Amino acid sequence: MKRIFLAVVLICLSAFSAFPQDFNVLIIHVDDLGWADIEPLGSDFYETPNITKLAKEGMLFTNSYAAAAICSPTRAAMLTGKYPARLGITDWIRAKFQGVSTSGLPGEYEVFEDKPLKTPKIQGYLPLEEVTIAERMKEHGYQTLHVGKWHLGEEGYCPTDQGFDVNIGGNDLGQPPSYFDPYLPEKPREFYEITTLKPRKEGEFLTDREGDEVVNFIREKKDKKFFIQWAPYAVHTPIMGKPELVEKYKQKEPGDQRNPVYAALVESVDQNVGKVMEALDQMGLRENTLVIFTSDNGGLIGNYDNPITNNYPLKSQKGYPYEGGIRIPTIVSWPGVIPEGSINDTPIITMDWIPTVLDFMGENPKLDEFDGVSLKGVLTQESELSARDLFWHFPHYRLSDIVPYAIVRSGDYKLIHYFDGSPGELYDLNLDLQESVNVISTRKAIADQLQMKIENWLKETGARLPVGK
Repeated sequence: MKRIFLAVVLICLSAFSAFPQDFNVLIIHVDDLGWADIEPLGSDFYETPNITKLAKEGMLFTNSYAAAAICSPTRAAMLTGKYPARLGITDWIRAKFQGVSTSGLPGEYEVFEDKPLKTPKIQGYLPLEEVTIAERMKEHGYQTLHVGKWHLGEEGYCPTDQGFDVNIGGNDLGQPPSYFDPYLPEKPREFYEITTLKPRKEGEFLTDREGDEVVNFIREKKDKKFFIQWAPYAVHTPIMGKPELVEKYKQKEPGDQRNPVYAALVESVDQNVGKVMEALDQMGLRENTLVIFTSDNGGLIGNYDNPITNNYPLKSQKGYPYEGGIRIPTIVSWPGVIPEGSINDTPIITMDWIPTVLDFMGENPKLDEFDGVSLKGVLTQESELSARDLFWHFPHYRLSDIVPYAIVRSGDYKLIHYFDGSPGELYDLNLDLQESVNVISTRKAIADQLQMKIENWLKETGARLPVGK
C-alpha cells in the first residue's frame, strides 16, 4: 500500500511540476487580420517570417473562430470568456468622436424606416461587474499591461478600470486617427485621438511604438510574472504603411492578394511580433511564456473591385456570417510544453482562452462560469476536445446587405439563420469550405435540428433579439 501511495504521489507531483506556476502570458490580439493573411495559412504575397517562426515553434489552429465577425464583441469575449450574446455586446461600440450611439438598455431598439425589424440596442461598454482575465491574473500576483486597441467603453470603463495596471493606447476608439506619430487625423476632430498614448517621435509608426512598449514592460517586469494583452490597432483602417515597405510590395508580383499598403501593414505587425519574441529570448523568458497569437474577426475586403485583402479560400469578409468573417488565424506557442510545428483542426473560439490559462495555472475553471473550455489537453496533445456546438449572434442591420443573423457550427455542419425570414443556409464545411453549395433543401432534418439548437441557445444566453415593428 505504501508503494502504491508513493507512486500516486510521484505521479501527481510530476503532473503538477510539468507546468510552472509562475509562467508569463502574452496575448497578441490583432485587429482585422484575416485567416489567409499569414504565410502559414497560405498567403504568398504578404511576408510574415516571424509569425511563421512562431507557428513552427508551437501549434497552428486551422479551425479557430472569433466570437463575432466584428471587433468589440470578440474583445469582450476575450476578456470575460463569455459569449457576446450573454454580455449584450453584439455589435461594435461607437466612439465619442462619431457622435452617434447604438447602445441602450435591454428592450430598447433601433428603428429603420425601410427595414421590417426593430433591432436591439447593445450594451455600450464592458460592465465593471464582469470579471476580466486581467483581474483574475492580478489575483494571482501578475503584473498586467494592455497595449493598443480597447474599444470597450469610454472613461470609467477603460483597461485600468478592468484589471490592467498599465494602459498604453487603449480608449474608446476602434481605429487610430493615423498610424504615424503624433497619431492625429488629417482634419482636427473632437475626441478623435488616442488620449492614452503620448507622441514621442514625429513620423514613428504606431505598430513599432506598440512593440517597443511591450518590450519595455517585459524588461521592467522580467523578474516578476506578467500578463500582457497586446492588441495592435493594425491591420484596421485607415490602411497605412511605412513608405519603404509599401515600395517593397509595389515591386512584388501580385496574386489573389495585391494591396501593397495593406501588405506593408501586415509586415509591420510581423516585424514587431519578431521584436517582442526576440526580447523574450534575450531575457531568458521565452521558455516560461505562453504566447497566444490571434485575431478579433475575419479580414476586411472592402470594395471587391479594389480589395484591401483576399480571404480565399474562405467566403466573404468581416461583418458577414460566412467563414471569411469569423474564421481567424491562431497560433499558440510555449517551448517545452506545446509541441513544435503542430497543426490542429479542432474548432476553437475566443472564449476558450481564459479557461485555458487558468487550467495551466492549476486553477480548475468552473464550467458554469465560462462559455469557453480549456484547451490545455489539446495544446499539450494529452487529450482531444469533446465535440461541442459553437454559436454566433448578430441581431443588427449593417451596410446594405447584412441582415440580423445567428449561426451554429455543429460538427462539420454550419447553419445560418436570418431573423427577417430570409431563407436559411446550411453548409457542410468538411466538403465545402468555400460555402458555395447551400444544402438546406436536401438536408432538412439536419437543418431543423440545428435551428432548434440556435433557439435553445438564444434563450439560455438571454440574447437580445430583433422584433417586428
